[in-house]
Amino acid sequence: MEILEKLFGSSAKVKIIKLFIFNPTLAFDTAQTAERAKVSKPVARREIVNLEKIGFIKSKFYVKEVRRQKNRTLKTFHQRTNGWTLDPKFPYTEVIKSFLSSINPFKEKDIIDKISRAGKIQLLIVAGIFIKDPDSRADLLVVGDNLKQGQLDNIIKTIESEIGKEIRYAVFETAEFNYRFSMFDKLVRDILDYPHEKIINKLNL
Repeated sequence: MEILEKLFGSSAKVKIIKLFIFNPTLAFDTAQTAERAKVSKPVARREIVNLEKIGFIKSKFYVKEVRRQKNRTLKTFHQRTNGWTLDPKFPYTEVIKSFLSSINPFKEKDIIDKISRAGKIQLLIVAGIFIKDPDSRADLLVVGDNLKQGQLDNIIKTIESEIGKEIRYAVFETAEFNYRFSMFDKLVRDILDYPHEKIINKLNL
């Protein structure tokens, strides 16, 4: 990531560029851009203005889901809002996409260090995005004990902000995973039977 920061000016700009370039059919407003890229709203607003000026993104009205509390109940509403999306006319999209795709922002140690904060990890498998296999059923499999789901979700969101894409992941306590494994659970078999890398394997699979 350090090399990209120096090339593109800041880590925030890199993450926002990745967000739009790897989600070319989606639109994001300032709040969503800030949330997905894990940057502040003022920073997101500034980078959006700069990227729109050079024609990388363009303004677009779209409908987004908004959650509000009404009568003590959390309800989902649809709201028409103005956001931005990747401009298909930008001439250097494929070059930038190819370049960013060739650089993996995470080393195995980085992923291990981050995920290990969420509990006692017994098995950690990377696939999909992490090994450049678009056909994988999942990108990440986490198996462990005393897992803190909320903390793990936040860690995943941080990784997503660095990669620019949503991560498909599965999480199991060790006992549940062992049961699913013994029963030839389809999700577990799909992950294990196709290309993947075990970066923690205390279960000796």
